[in-house]
Amino acid sequence: MTVHVAKTVALPTHLQALTNLADARIGATIVSCSDEFFAEAARMLQSTPAQFIEGKYDDNGKWMDGWETRRKRESGYDWCIVRLGVTGLVSGFDIDTSFFTGNYPASASIEGCYAPDNQLEGITWTALLENSVLSPDQHHFFDCAAQKITHIRINIFPDGGIARLRVYGRVLLENVDTTQQMDLIGLKNGGRIVAFSDAHFGHPNNLISPDRGINMGDGWETKRRRAPGFDWCIIALGQTGQIEKIDVDTAYFKGNFPAFCSIQAAYIEDATDAQLIPQSMFWPFLLEQQPLSMDNIHEYVAEVLQHQKVNYIRVNMIPDGGISRIRLWGKAALVAK
Repeated sequence: MTVHVAKTVALPTHLQALTNLADARIGATIVSCSDEFFAEAARMLQSTPAQFIEGKYDDNGKWMDGWETRRKRESGYDWCIVRLGVTGLVSGFDIDTSFFTGNYPASASIEGCYAPDNQLEGITWTALLENSVLSPDQHHFFDCAAQKITHIRINIFPDGGIARLRVYGRVLLENVDTTQQMDLIGLKNGGRIVAFSDAHFGHPNNLISPDRGINMGDGWETKRRRAPGFDWCIIALGQTGQIEKIDVDTAYFKGNFPAFCSIQAAYIEDATDAQLIPQSMFWPFLLEQQPLSMDNIHEYVAEVLQHQKVNYIRVNMIPDGGISRIRLWGKAALVAK
């Protein structure tokens, strides 16, 4: 069967510094939906690009990579409620109809609520996106006034399918215990990738995903370097803090793990992503160059160089290869807003 993968589309600049709060990797789940006859709603929360597999059918019809409802034969519309992976200040959306051509919704709207106890009965839903026209096989980026949200409800009119739903916002960690260690770059804690040299085989987003990698594709892997130098990526910490321990995990990378890695770090207020790339070359080391081995968690404590506080790191992968996960353990710092 021929498999087609949706093209990657660049995020609008103002969304690039935000986290997809509806990412299944950080715990986003489907609470309920009106219908999912052709394709289960959970598929639209996947982080990977949508696929179209020619000739693939199941008992209900053509298999589609997304949420798809049956054809409505009465008045009304379909809906789906999503519990975001973490509470966030929501300010944008991507309603992706990739590969939905004759079966995309005519329009969609989105509502939200704040229900940290998950009790939705009788909850008041706030309009985040008014009913907006959709088109076939494309990304639709929308903005909204930033609001504190735990759940969203997407309504599609009258029926149809959505490949991916992405809800962009700033992670709001409530009741953070500054006396306890946490993974300061974890995706669930608001960490994000700022820039990178190469991602031919695997995106550096995987570095900050929860849990250990499931295979070699679940990590950051670059092409084979045929020139002097090394690969790098810049990561913004979700929580500013003081680093106490670093884990570099090369799970499943055996014939392609890096020979060495090092990590540089800085604390910079009000920085733009563009300025960080050239500046990062001169940041002081948080972890000086260390040898790596295949398929192993490398733990560093004594080797971590002291910084009062850090909010950006640059990972240097020497000369190339793959790393599955990086964890930056430390205590969140109280930063004046």
